[in-house]
Amino acid sequence: MSAKRLARIGAVVVLTASAGHLMEPREARADDYSDLLDILRAKGSLTSSEYKGLLAKHLSHARAEATTTRGSRMAATTRHVPSARPAAPGTPDNPIHTVLPGEVGIGGADETADMVTQARAAAASAAQSAEAARTAMLSMQPGGPAYGEGFVRMEKYVPGKGLTFDAGPVKINLSGFVNGFYTFNSPGRGGIVNGGVSTGANGFDSSALRNGLLPAGLILKLSTTQAGIDMSAVMGMYPGIDNNKPGAMNANSGGSPVGLGTAGIDFRQVFVTAGTKSFGTIKIGRDLGIFGGDAILNDATLLSVGSTGSNTAPGNTSLGRIGVGYVYADWIPQISYLSPKVAGFQGNVGVLQPLDEYNYAGDNLSAGSTQHSSPMVQGKVTYDFKVGGLTARIWASFLVQHQQDLTRSQTTTVTTALREVTTGGMDGGIYNMVQTSTSTVPVSEGEKRGVMAEAGEIGTKLTYGPFQGVAYYYRGSGLGTTGLFFDGVASNGHKRASEGYYLQGMYNVTKKIKLVGSYGVSNLYEARGENDPSLVARNESEVGALFYSLTDWLNIVGEYAHTESKAHGPARATDNTASGGAILLF
Repeated sequence: MSAKRLARIGAVVVLTASAGHLMEPREARADDYSDLLDILRAKGSLTSSEYKGLLAKHLSHARAEATTTRGSRMAATTRHVPSARPAAPGTPDNPIHTVLPGEVGIGGADETADMVTQARAAAASAAQSAEAARTAMLSMQPGGPAYGEGFVRMEKYVPGKGLTFDAGPVKINLSGFVNGFYTFNSPGRGGIVNGGVSTGANGFDSSALRNGLLPAGLILKLSTTQAGIDMSAVMGMYPGIDNNKPGAMNANSGGSPVGLGTAGIDFRQVFVTAGTKSFGTIKIGRDLGIFGGDAILNDATLLSVGSTGSNTAPGNTSLGRIGVGYVYADWIPQISYLSPKVAGFQGNVGVLQPLDEYNYAGDNLSAGSTQHSSPMVQGKVTYDFKVGGLTARIWASFLVQHQQDLTRSQTTTVTTALREVTTGGMDGGIYNMVQTSTSTVPVSEGEKRGVMAEAGEIGTKLTYGPFQGVAYYYRGSGLGTTGLFFDGVASNGHKRASEGYYLQGMYNVTKKIKLVGSYGVSNLYEARGENDPSLVARNESEVGALFYSLTDWLNIVGEYAHTESKAHGPARATDNTASGGAILLF
């Protein structure tokens, strides 16, 4: 209701009352919107602090206006108080007054004009109060007239989506997780398997307080829209709880359980995105790789421990199902493009930082590389659909990278025969002095100096009622096993083939209790012309876990895992792991 209209209504009330000689000017009150505030709070549109602030402002304004109105009314009453003994009509003290045109009621035109002015002022004040309330409420919504720079509001919390704040046109999202497990690992039987993931060859039971496959994480995301372009900046910090011992894999290397140690800080994510709904999104920076990304994100051991990798000196994370069902996608610098989703289909392709071939197995079994004239290329297509009560996703992706200037480690042994000289000057016996040295040399002459590493994968995730299933398969040439390009090329320069898969079932017994079971295998085959019986041929594991959701944030986890590694020769290693702990996600 506009101020002009309120003023008119006030004037009519005053004029009507004066014409009837029945009442004094009535008090004009501001609109009462306390009920509206109650409704907005009940619907969750206002937080408790916002509700209290607006209500206090409204009541303060109402009290001030009431005081002003009462003062005006008392002044008007004083002017019109009749004498204690009213004179008779027609006498000089009380002359008979005839209402002339333009005059209304007692006091005439001047008095009526004064009353109308007061009514208009009260009406204007009421309109101003109502407008202030409306503006304040609109300010609580993004894009509102008073929603500008410097105004911060927290959005309604949604479990699993983090904490989101609106600071003017910028959204600030904080999300993360923290976990810790007690893990007991017991070796079964074992011999040395180069490149294996089982701890069976260690021979000793071990206890550890450690992270699972996930370390802790704190992810900051800033997003906004400028010039019609949606953009964001993401930074993800992933510290562990165990001591860090930097190695070839940095924070992911084995730890160091020695006093005065410190945990490692792992900045895995540092990237920006820009795009539109019709064009798609460009990503530049460091993030999870495209190939293998869905495999690890759908792995249930992401929230538990799985295969430990190392339990006597735990690093930043366990292995989960890495190397026993899929190759780790890794966090890789990249420039990638994600298309809009059309009829359930979506594409993703990018150029990524090329990675070296790495001799993970040791003992000079695999070739390495450090030269890359072209980037790694990865791409993926996903298809999401729903049929009745079944929700499904199917994905397929590829990876290619040219590995150049392949080298191998060469150990040289030099034996020198020395004759011992005795004290008396007579020649003593002869003994051999053995000296060894290791150097990096090109792969054998006549063999390949460069290879094209290639890989492909396909997977599906199905959800039907309380059941969820995942099936996944990959195959590569020069890809290796466990990590990207780990043992992918033999020391003679030829590529090794590899493949693997995992099957996983999840059943929600109740809204709080979830059971998980999975089985996975990763195979690595010998290259042409290779005969290395100690090299790993197969890593496999079985995992069973129970998850209990204590709250939206906190999950209690109990898990058992059996891991086995087999070599191309007779060597074999197994271990059993029991873990219990908790993971909090917000």
